[in-house]
Amino acid sequence: MMRSTLTIDPDVEQLLRDAVAQTKKPYKVVVNDALRRGLSVAEPAPTRPFKIEPLALGWNATLDPTGFNRLLDQLAVEDLAEVQRALSPNTGLRAEG
Repeated sequence: MMRSTLTIDPDVEQLLRDAVAQTKKPYKVVVNDALRRGLSVAEPAPTRPFKIEPLALGWNATLDPTGFNRLLDQLAVEDLAEVQRALSPNTGLRAEG
């Protein structure tokens, strides 16, 4: 058995005193149990790196790559129309265009 003097932070001291009051065990038993539990915490298991395996799907022949810009243009026109509806004469604001 080893005797040692150490400085314990006030919050840790309070935790120890609370444990003594709860368990009705002597102070040195509570300290030793707490140290034993804290020092015997198992190391986390090493993890394997996350790896993604791509799936070759190929190109969908039904898609027209030149049509993507037309779709984007159509969506922009629809957004503009929605903004113009929001700026109706009822609000006192007018959209010019």
